[in-house]
Amino acid sequence: MSASRKRLSVALGALFAAGTAGIAVIHGYGVTPLSPAEASVNAASAVEVDAATVLDRSITDWQSYSGRLEAVDKVDIRPLVSGTIVAADIKDGGLVRKGDPLFTIDPRPYEAEVDRAAAALAAAEARAGYTATDAARADRLLASDAIATRDYDARRNAAREAAANLKAAKAALETAKINLAYTHITAPVSGRVSRAELTVGNIVSAGANAPLLTTLVSVSPIYASFDVDEQTYLRNLRHDASGAFPVSLGLADEDGFSREGTVVSVDNHLDTGSGTIRVRARFDNADGSLVPGLYARVRVGGGKPHPAVMVDDQAIGTDQAKKYVLVVDDENRVRYREIALGGLHDGLRVVTGGLKPGERIVVNGVQRVRPNDSVRARAVGMADVALSPKSAE
Repeated sequence: MSASRKRLSVALGALFAAGTAGIAVIHGYGVTPLSPAEASVNAASAVEVDAATVLDRSITDWQSYSGRLEAVDKVDIRPLVSGTIVAADIKDGGLVRKGDPLFTIDPRPYEAEVDRAAAALAAAEARAGYTATDAARADRLLASDAIATRDYDARRNAAREAAANLKAAKAALETAKINLAYTHITAPVSGRVSRAELTVGNIVSAGANAPLLTTLVSVSPIYASFDVDEQTYLRNLRHDASGAFPVSLGLADEDGFSREGTVVSVDNHLDTGSGTIRVRARFDNADGSLVPGLYARVRVGGGKPHPAVMVDDQAIGTDQAKKYVLVVDDENRVRYREIALGGLHDGLRVVTGGLKPGERIVVNGVQRVRPNDSVRARAVGMADVALSPKSAE
């Protein structure tokens, strides 16, 4: 190799060793430092990215489960007396208050039965009064030996029999009044009714085969039932299952958890097949938007608050089976950092290993840079990343 080519090779090697900072140029066969203006132009060519400082917060661990909503009260409305339906006062799917009329069965036969029972009671009262007076008269006659013992016993027995018949007549009248009241079917609890299964003109019968007229479910509060694993039970629910734990509820069309409730009951045994135990939580439902049977995501919290490093999910990359972030060091160079992930908390991902509080990571522009690249980092807040217009990159 000639001396001139050797000097050129050395110059090129010096330039490449300088990296992307570009501190020198070739003049002839030598190396000359860049001027301040040239260095400024080269620095301006660095990729601009958004970098945020990882968050260091005190959090409480949560566990999420799937469940279903259940009504606190669910009532099948069936007739308790036989007859013809003469009125159906419900609106399909409408809200009713306790005591509101739902159906009316023809009350006339039962009104007549009340009148008959009342007449029988009056006769029993008259008979009881007469026999009681006659028995008292027999007591006086017996004292003066003016009545035979047999006649005295007969009068006393008639008085006792009349008193018993009076009680039976009173019971018959009470039964007739109850049956009459059953002809007016009212809401036993406040809630929402289903559709009317039978309408006006249909004849219904009472008893074990009584037809279903409609169903009624309470609205507020409402239950969410779900199964928790054995570890969660041992850690959180074993000592006190009466509502000491915060519980959050989210529906299928919600990203977060919009409602707060409390645990009200834990089942009395663990399912050995699945290793879970049934738990029920109660939530307010004043607006009636929660309907029994809906799928629910339930989040149970427990344990003491602890410090945690948190980042936005969009800053996390995947390298085969590994998760990583790009850390921006003090010289504005990008460094590859493998991390271990935990769960989500308030929309941010918990990092259980690989990051320290105070470090900066690339949150927008990850696709435009590689490890060891120089960048111009624009500081943004980690909590504001999701609202950034660049978040869709």
